[in-house]
Amino acid sequence: MRVLVVEDARALAEVVAEGLRDQGMAVDVAHDGLDAAAKLDGTAYDVVVLDRDLPGIHGDTLCQMITERDDRVMVLMLTAADTPGDRVSGLTLGADDYLAKPFHFPELVLRVRALARRRPAARPRTLSAAGVALDPVRRTADRDGHRLDLSVKEFAVLEALLTASPAFLSAENLLEQVWDEHADPFTNTVAVTVSRLRRKLGAPPVITTQPGVGYRIADPERGEGRQIHPGDGSGRGG
Repeated sequence: MRVLVVEDARALAEVVAEGLRDQGMAVDVAHDGLDAAAKLDGTAYDVVVLDRDLPGIHGDTLCQMITERDDRVMVLMLTAADTPGDRVSGLTLGADDYLAKPFHFPELVLRVRALARRRPAARPRTLSAAGVALDPVRRTADRDGHRLDLSVKEFAVLEALLTASPAFLSAENLLEQVWDEHADPFTNTVAVTVSRLRRKLGAPPVITTQPGVGYRIADPERGEGRQIHPGDGSGRGG
């Protein structure tokens, strides 16, 4: 899941962003409406956490711009304006949810996840392929009924691969979906994370690769693709 946090209070923006990253989300930050609009033009987000009182482009205007887009992004207004009239006006502008400051962080996480599920063409609650099942809400993953002990990034990579299965995801795709805009496109972090994930998934291997194309979850019983071996690559970062 990819989230854009738009908040001009830099300290709060970083706290929210880091907290969401700890939950396995890829998070970018914008401190004004102009920067947010530019990021929205260049990146596909699932949810925007949006402050109303922004410099550059006001949050209300930005919300209207988002709701008019063809690639609909869900909007959570996060603002100090907390009267019933404020909430009504925010929702009237097209916001999908409204949370007043100060807020309880676990509630913010739940609301962001709920919005992502409500997004048009949202993912099913449980993702599964090749005997692997993942529940993004409960944050659980199993293979053939056995629970997997995954790190935050391993879980997020598995979620991305299951969502795309049986299609391939390149290392660049995974960097964009699981990490964020600051990730080094030449890093080997994708290959390292996939390698750890593959070991935890066990035998027979279900993550396959095609050099220069990417990674995917494939069913070995169907002979889909060849198996990844340590050192295999799939473009930059993997």
